[in-house]
Amino acid sequence: MILLTELHYHPPAALFAELLRADSILLEAHEHYRKQTFRNRCLIRTAQGVQPLTVPVIDGNRAEKVSVSEIEIDYRQNWIHRHWRTLQTAYGNSPYFEFYADYLRDIYVSKPALLFDLNQQFLRLLLRCFRITLPLHLTTEYHAHYPAQPSAENSALATTQLIADRRDWLTPKAATKTPEPDTPAASALVRPYPQVFGPGFEPGLSVLDLLFSQGPAAGRYLQ
Repeated sequence: MILLTELHYHPPAALFAELLRADSILLEAHEHYRKQTFRNRCLIRTAQGVQPLTVPVIDGNRAEKVSVSEIEIDYRQNWIHRHWRTLQTAYGNSPYFEFYADYLRDIYVSKPALLFDLNQQFLRLLLRCFRITLPLHLTTEYHAHYPAQPSAENSALATTQLIADRRDWLTPKAATKTPEPDTPAASALVRPYPQVFGPGFEPGLSVLDLLFSQGPAAGRYLQ
């Protein structure tokens, strides 16, 4: 199975449950950017409850007319400092925060100009953290309804494998979105695990929450 997905900023853990079943990843590189999605935000759990972390983009009001691979990050705002301090406050005492912190910080301080590049660097790091080794490809053009069978013209995807379209499957507005009939429920893909702040289990958080809590054993909680 080829998993087709948009790039997220620290994606929900459910994405990695799907990646464990995939044979390769196809990243949507030619869609128009969409606001208020996981493309530039993630959800973490703090002492005050679930909190979003949002990467600001340049000219956000016009961003939805721009290709997602061309969206520029707005470094005029001191968002890196805010995000890092929030992650430290929320997860500094978790078992594995320090184990992964330097790798994450190195990407932040490199300040990629484009959101697409930032997200791709974080995705590659997270794949290594979960020991997931998959070929990673980018779409060559946009299809609202991507063909289930890869085109022979795309040599990178010349295969008999089917494409599972998971674009916008994971969204902060998931509760109001009607899933496709063959699309799994994200909440069912991640088993409850001990979270830093409780009581109770909060689903739908960034995979960082799982990684900082369980470290190398994190994959065991992905159904």
